[in-house]
Amino acid sequence: MDSFKTLQDEISKALVSTTRSATRISSADIPFQRSLNPEVGTALDSQNARLLHLAQRLLQNAAASSDAVGPKLPDVEAIDANWRGVVDVIDSLLEKADTSLDEYTGVVRRLSPSAEQAAVKPRPNIAERKIIAKPQLTFEHVPTNDDKGGFRPLITSKPHAKVPIEDCLKTFKDYKNREQYPHPYQAEIESYEYPSFLYQHAEPQQYPPFESTTATFVDTPEALAVMLEELKTAKEIAIDLEHHDNRSYIGMVSLMQISTRDKDWIVDTLKPWRRKLECLNEVFADPNILKVLHGAFMDIIWLQRDLGLYVVGLFDTFHAARSLGYPAASLAYLLERFINFKAQKQYQLADWRIRPLGPELFEYARADTHFLLYIFDNMRNELVEKSDFSDSERNKVQDVLTKSKETALQRYEHPVYDNKLGLGPVGWYKLISRTPVQFTSQQFSVFRAVHQWRDALSRKEDESPFFIMPNHAVFSVSRALPADKPALLLAIQHVSHIMRARADELLGVIAEAKKDGVNGPELNDVLKTIADMREADIVRSEAQIPKKVIQASPTPALQQTILSSTVAIPALRASASDFWGKLWQGSPTAQERSMPIVDIDLALPLPPLTAEIFADTNQVIEQATLKAEQSQHTFVPKEDRPQEDQRTDIFVVKQLGGRKRKRAEDQSPTLDPMTNDEISLDPAAVDKESEEAAAKQEKAARKAAKKLKKREQAAQAAALNDNDEPAFDYANAPTILHANDNDGKKKKDKKEKKKKAPGFNPFGGLTDAPKGLPRAQKEIAGRSRTFKS
Repeated sequence: MDSFKTLQDEISKALVSTTRSATRISSADIPFQRSLNPEVGTALDSQNARLLHLAQRLLQNAAASSDAVGPKLPDVEAIDANWRGVVDVIDSLLEKADTSLDEYTGVVRRLSPSAEQAAVKPRPNIAERKIIAKPQLTFEHVPTNDDKGGFRPLITSKPHAKVPIEDCLKTFKDYKNREQYPHPYQAEIESYEYPSFLYQHAEPQQYPPFESTTATFVDTPEALAVMLEELKTAKEIAIDLEHHDNRSYIGMVSLMQISTRDKDWIVDTLKPWRRKLECLNEVFADPNILKVLHGAFMDIIWLQRDLGLYVVGLFDTFHAARSLGYPAASLAYLLERFINFKAQKQYQLADWRIRPLGPELFEYARADTHFLLYIFDNMRNELVEKSDFSDSERNKVQDVLTKSKETALQRYEHPVYDNKLGLGPVGWYKLISRTPVQFTSQQFSVFRAVHQWRDALSRKEDESPFFIMPNHAVFSVSRALPADKPALLLAIQHVSHIMRARADELLGVIAEAKKDGVNGPELNDVLKTIADMREADIVRSEAQIPKKVIQASPTPALQQTILSSTVAIPALRASASDFWGKLWQGSPTAQERSMPIVDIDLALPLPPLTAEIFADTNQVIEQATLKAEQSQHTFVPKEDRPQEDQRTDIFVVKQLGGRKRKRAEDQSPTLDPMTNDEISLDPAAVDKESEEAAAKQEKAARKAAKKLKKREQAAQAAALNDNDEPAFDYANAPTILHANDNDGKKKKDKKEKKKKAPGFNPFGGLTDAPKGLPRAQKEIAGRSRTFKS
């Protein structure tokens, strides 16, 4: 530390001396000295060249250890033009020095073992990647991209089977009448029962130190056999995959990471004998071993597509993060939340086909599973704490396990291209439905033709469609409709070597599509047809799903009650309502009308339906007027009122539901204007509504009496003051236009006495004339205000 302090002091002194010298030189008249003495000019030029050379070397060395690119300074004039590059290099060095000092003093924790390499080494550029020979060409089973039927599982044996493998390889027809193979481990996954410790709180088991441990690289069959024997003894394992799809049509699993509680493995899945990894089903399908993955939706697909591996007993931490309501659900977020470990995610897009793996890629891949079991322990405890096992809707543990099972049941299917409608994972419909475009019939025809041509070429060359031609280039070509090669290359912009060699072929496809598009279908019409077809498929699939209806068998007494009520009410609904009118288009069938309605109650209470409502309108108005004029209201207690059997003025309607039905004996059909409507009323509710209505009428009468009394008092006061009112003083009255100008001032200062109005001033208006400019202020010798303290 003392040596660093001494070095820092010496550098500071040298910098101060250099700065002072440079300041003195800049204050001198260099051009005058150069013209006065030619020898001085020669010496200055040599010193300038020397200093420029030193600055160039410093910038090159500084840029080598930073993220910036050092500028080239061929002469003195180039410094001004490239000054921005010099500033970038210095800023990058200062940021690096600041980070290093923070890590040295312990203010921040080091990110990861590969953080130094990530800071020194720039982010990998995809455009600068070296050309790698396709490893899929060396596989014992070279992938084919033109399969049309169902995907046949790659497994040759089925460990831990409940259903024999022979029964799992029998084909079936899907809803599109296509031949498919079932999921080999569907029965095992659906009947799997998760271990009991997932529902219990337990102390998280600490992971081994990342810095002092490493992973075992498995790239031989012998190393695979040793790893398999160790994995069989584990209770939980963590699995992750690295996938490559830039130079392959369907993609390939390039790396597999597996971790137990105390050891890590990284498996090379690009070896020619990669199909031998099927032996891992002895662990992956073992119901006694829990498999922890993060975001395993695509991992499940890739494992069965490339390696013939299936997972029984999956716990997906992605679903756990969603169930717990975390702000993010990525693995990088979980590593930072529970481990305080920042993963270098710039390697996520690296080319995982590179062999041998660099130390940065090796450590990044190992970090994905090294901490995953510890993260699983913490998330399981949190799920248990926030779950209510007695309520299925609040059982978060069961929710995560159910979703994990659904993820494990995903089944891979061959990507079949739909020429007509573009449906499916590789069709054009998925692309165009996400992009708001308006194509003519010719442009739409070219779009479909180019998209199909790109897919066919990608399958033939075993390349990604995006590598052949990106999606934006397909839209650009469809809009431009190029007729020659320069126009085509201009529309595509970033042209791959395969695309450049097939440019003439693509021009022929475009020309043919333009001819077909003259009388071809419109884009909106095709999208409407697809939407209708998809809606019909949804309806058909819902109709095929058996609906689970839970019904309790009624007792004989209840059946007899339902039958009697059905006979008593022959028609509960009519085609139209006398009160509401015809609100619905269709009318119920006779069977529906004959069915009893059970447990139907009104959502809103209705006012009390008394006989007065159905009387003459004029009579009702007169009665209401008389009630309003009464000053007092006689209230009858509930105990003194007549019972339900004695009340004949209340219109009691049939009570629907399981309650006892009451009928009105004295009801007259002429008084009911709603013969085809039935309303459910509760007698208790009717009493309550009557009381509330009476209270409201009494309150309204009191308010009306108060208003009338106030008006009478005001009229009497006005009549008394009619004769005593003084005459209006026009001289002292305020003006109409400016009557309220001084109100604000009077309110602010009420204590001030009123001042008398000044007399007439004939020369007062002279001051309202426009004023000239003020006299210019002269400068005073001395320092400016900027430098005053």
